[in-house]
Amino acid sequence: MSAPAPPVPAEPFPTPRWRWLPVEGGWKYHLLLAATGLLVLGPLAGVTAAYMNFSLGFFVGGQVLAGLLGSAVTAGYGAAGRHGANYIQTAASSVASMSGLGVLLQAMVWMGLPQPPAWQMALYLGCVGMLGVGVGMLYTPVLVDRMRLVFPSGLAVANILRALTDTALLRRSVRRLGGGIGVGLASGLVAARLPLFGAVELSASTFGAGMVVGARIGIPAVVGGLVGLALKPHFVQIGWLQPGDPPRKVMFLIALGTLMGAALVDLALIFLRALPQARRAAPASTAEAGTTEDWRRVESRRLLAWVATWAAATVVSGHWLLGQPLLFLVVAVLLVFLFALVNGISVGISDSNPISSAFVVTVVILAALGLRDPGVGLMAGAVLLVATSVACDMQQDRSTGWRLGTPRRLQFRYQVLGIVVGAVLAVVFARLFMAAYPVLLQDQTVLAADRQPAGWSSAMTYKFVGVLRGLHDDLRFQRSAIGLGIGAGLAIELLRKWLKPRSFLVDAVLLPSPYALSFGGFVNLPTSLWLGAGGIAGSLMSARKRNDGDLPEDMSSASLIGGGLIAGDALAALGIGVASLLGALG
Repeated sequence: MSAPAPPVPAEPFPTPRWRWLPVEGGWKYHLLLAATGLLVLGPLAGVTAAYMNFSLGFFVGGQVLAGLLGSAVTAGYGAAGRHGANYIQTAASSVASMSGLGVLLQAMVWMGLPQPPAWQMALYLGCVGMLGVGVGMLYTPVLVDRMRLVFPSGLAVANILRALTDTALLRRSVRRLGGGIGVGLASGLVAARLPLFGAVELSASTFGAGMVVGARIGIPAVVGGLVGLALKPHFVQIGWLQPGDPPRKVMFLIALGTLMGAALVDLALIFLRALPQARRAAPASTAEAGTTEDWRRVESRRLLAWVATWAAATVVSGHWLLGQPLLFLVVAVLLVFLFALVNGISVGISDSNPISSAFVVTVVILAALGLRDPGVGLMAGAVLLVATSVACDMQQDRSTGWRLGTPRRLQFRYQVLGIVVGAVLAVVFARLFMAAYPVLLQDQTVLAADRQPAGWSSAMTYKFVGVLRGLHDDLRFQRSAIGLGIGAGLAIELLRKWLKPRSFLVDAVLLPSPYALSFGGFVNLPTSLWLGAGGIAGSLMSARKRNDGDLPEDMSSASLIGGGLIAGDALAALGIGVASLLGALG
């Protein structure tokens, strides 16, 4: 793996180019950055994440979008503005990460569980998020400083912030992103008005996500959807499905197992490669311990106290406010320390955070300890879901800060502020979308194939509810399906590691990545088709490099336009949702 570029030393505070900008480092400066990240870009990225999770079941992180727009705010500070933009994206991406996890409330509705008061749920999510911030920072010296993992998204954000010194490049980037937002907004509004587009499940956000990930991810998702369609008669024959059931009622279990099987191979290789490197780096790190640069210095005692305090707060709030058993909450908190490290290594290598695997493994472990209540499983699994997501975001953001020389203590504080706002918005956005779109209240795990809602796959919710229902149903076929997926994931990933396919046909169709293939099992086939179409369009656009001129690869036209489509479609959904909600209240 390649190491990141050396960090840039801190600079003296310069005089801003524009008079209205506050002097860097003062309270007005930090107030401007916090307000931009928490009240403008954070909610924008948050509603995008919430919408994508309700419609697709996954969301694209807000780091790149927030970094790009944040750099426009701090461009007046010149090259030194990269630090301010980094603070903005840290806060905004934390808001987005938390907002996307409001699907936990949707899972409660699907399972018929009573929803706690909004303030209690927000407080619980906030406590878990604060735990994730602390654990993520705890592992930063290992994953970022010693092992020096790449963290692809962190590198992309750093490249965007470095572009502050090139105003022409910045203007070109903003124009392409803005064009995508306009098209996404228009298509979202049109699709909501014309039944024809609803019938084909037109989704600008799905198409845009495909443009971001490319054909090597989009096409395998289509392959996964077609495999489920082809296997449906067999599943009906053996009793795993009823004739009217959608294929994903079983395929999501197989897909989940496929993810876990592939992760076993990759994580084993990661540890085999990473541990010797960590041992080699340890002597040098020890020698440098007394001369640690001020920008990356963190007080260990305070950090440990932070982690201990919020671990206790998570257990206390879950038990006293939500009535969850202490044993399962304590076990879930302990598992955070494992998955924050394992998933952090995965994110550092591949930019993939298998939080679903963390959730499922947690439920399986708790079931072995006597868990039988799906509601308890959901709340305990939420600890892993939220904390692992936040911890990996923390490590991703610290990798950006490592490349730029941004003070970690300040970045930590901005992330904490983002968690506070995000915990509130997670509940607000969840209730807003479910109130505006009653179709989100329907339990898709029990709906026939011809009654599956168009445009609202809710794959993450589908996955969680399906696993939790297995706690009180007959688990034999669910375990068999997961086992089948684990075997398939192991076999495919081992073959890919051995053969190292370079041909597009082999890599995307005949022997596709299990991570991409599994997506087709979590969503309906039309969703996979739109993702695949976007992937093809994005790859074709990226192949024509002359269209990007001197844009870095991380800021390609495909990624900028695709991100704009996602944001625009989300804004359309939010506008329609607010109008519907206000109409219902009126």
